[in-house]
Amino acid sequence: MTQAEINKTEALIDANIGIIATDVQKWYSNNFHVLRGVSLTVKRGEVVVIMGPSGSGKSTFIRTFNALEEFQKGSIIVDGINLSHDLKNIEAIRREVGMVFQQFNLFPHLTVLQNVTLAPIWVRRWPKVKAEEVAMQLLERVGILEQAKKFPGQLSGGQQQRVAIARALAMQPKIMLFDEPTSALDPEMVREVLDVMRGLAEDSGITMVVVTHEVGFAREVADRIVLMADGLLVEEATPEEFFQNPKEERTRKFLSQIL
Repeated sequence: MTQAEINKTEALIDANIGIIATDVQKWYSNNFHVLRGVSLTVKRGEVVVIMGPSGSGKSTFIRTFNALEEFQKGSIIVDGINLSHDLKNIEAIRREVGMVFQQFNLFPHLTVLQNVTLAPIWVRRWPKVKAEEVAMQLLERVGILEQAKKFPGQLSGGQQQRVAIARALAMQPKIMLFDEPTSALDPEMVREVLDVMRGLAEDSGITMVVVTHEVGFAREVADRIVLMADGLLVEEATPEEFFQNPKEERTRKFLSQIL
């Protein structure tokens, strides 16, 4: 980075920015250039929704924020920590960033309560009593307190995803990443998960970056919407501007296909 870029980055950190991604580029081993210089800043407490066609690099991009995907060029700073190959930095970032995936990734042999308390006990070193108290509060918050002693296989897909959200929140993260959290759900289960996410956005003040195709959620909850296509950030705007007056032809084409 040039000195000017360094100065700009430092200014953004001082301005209460949660994530700063600058010119992020990634290639897969087959020389496919999946991220072609993507830059994005996310303020603390902001809800940013990333939309775009399949294969545009959306999921890959947010997975670079907690080092689930490596990138070859550019820089990413999360909560003031520079994301590098330093394992200490990666571990520090992952402690502050929760993530909810398309698939629920729950441990099938553990109860719902055990799934939620596992990380706080082993990573945060919380006493079991404290971890269980927080877990029960979170399960009540996501509307499945009565399922605490069941195993994941006994729950519906929507219930499992709500467990996954509670599990991520149990680490008390500053930032939450959602990678198409409703894409694996039956249509009737989508709303219950989106309702939990709406409540989280409205009540907690937590920073959220959400990859989704759910237009209603994006309209109602997002502070900003970003369109990605072909590994590039094409447009970013408020929901009103994005849906009613998009500036880019690529955005208009995308919206014509989903609305």
